[in-house]
Amino acid sequence: MANLNGFDANQVQPATDFEPLPPGKYVAVLMESDLKATKSKNGRYLELSFQILEGEYQGRKLWSRLNLENPSQEAVRIARSELSSLCRAVGVLSPKDSVELHDIPLVLTVRQKVGTDGEVRNEVKGYSKREAAAAAANPQAQKATPPWRRSA
Repeated sequence: MANLNGFDANQVQPATDFEPLPPGKYVAVLMESDLKATKSKNGRYLELSFQILEGEYQGRKLWSRLNLENPSQEAVRIARSELSSLCRAVGVLSPKDSVELHDIPLVLTVRQKVGTDGEVRNEVKGYSKREAAAAAANPQAQKATPPWRRSA
């Protein structure tokens, strides 16, 4: 049992179901990261939580897992390659801790994947520098003040 301190659902908008994001590129930041044990306890993965910064889906979150310790050397190779892409995208090439990768805007390439349960989910398939994507989409974009630096 938990005390809800007079919570009134009439005063709060209800949560809505989130459909998977359409495939594409999204400006985001890494908000959280944590090294966790695999379900089988024979390895560890780095769980990454991203938040979209701009556009129609601003505020939405995406997650990714990198199998940094795994009996499958191919899984480890792929994870290390993805981590290298993430590091290059945020400009931190030799991090001592994953927190050094937090709060730096980057561009995520997102795809949709159908899970074994038939549900469609998002999957982060790439990381790139924010400046490169913005310049390609709009040469004037670099001159504007980024949303995360604007005062409310």
